[in-house]
Amino acid sequence: MKVLVILLLLCCVSAIKAVTVESCPLAIGNLLKTEVEETVTLTCKTDESINPSNYELQWFRNGAQVNLAEENRLSRSNLCVESVTKEDNGVVFTCQLKGDASVNGSIKFDVHYPPDLNDTKEVFVEEKSDVVLSCDVRANPPVALVWKRDGEVLDLTTGSYITTNNGITAELSIPKAERDVHQGTYICEVTSPVYGIASRTFTVTVEDRVLKFPVGPTIAGVVVVLCTIVLALISRGDKIIKCCKRN
Repeated sequence: MKVLVILLLLCCVSAIKAVTVESCPLAIGNLLKTEVEETVTLTCKTDESINPSNYELQWFRNGAQVNLAEENRLSRSNLCVESVTKEDNGVVFTCQLKGDASVNGSIKFDVHYPPDLNDTKEVFVEEKSDVVLSCDVRANPPVALVWKRDGEVLDLTTGSYITTNNGITAELSIPKAERDVHQGTYICEVTSPVYGIASRTFTVTVEDRVLKFPVGPTIAGVVVVLCTIVLALISRGDKIIKCCKRN
């Protein structure tokens, strides 16, 4: 009798072959391509041949458990991700059996979005001062970047230009700007295999250098001079009064 019970339990356990996760839009394998602000629906279900009410499902987002209504846990569970964001890129949603984490299925989000560009900025800089032009190039898929000046690809070997790009922000630094060399219209142009060309335009104006006086020390000096004059006048006044009394 005991052997029969054990065999029945083993048959029940082996009845569940897997947990599968389906999505709308459809995923390719376990990779789901979507875009910012779209809505994604995930459905998790068990592949079984026995009573489905015996199995409770759990959802996890990057390892953190998602709260589910009680009626959305048994055998079949739905998860709706509304208004997908950039931060959802690379996120993994996993569905598993509550009693056996080894029985699971997952989907990884591949969120596509363009860089936040297509605008114009005016930049004013004093001659011999430093200026930095900055572009938001964060995008998926990644973009190719080129800097232009007055419509031509910028020659980075001249003009003491310095460029950096960490995949999120691209910068063009101009140390000690000179009007004859650096004034003009600069363009940060990116090309995406999905969204095409986008750009940010900078109108750089190099102004005459303004002489700057040390305000603090100047005020202190003026105060000292005024105090000296006042003390001198007071001292001089005392002498005049004494002289008048003698007369």
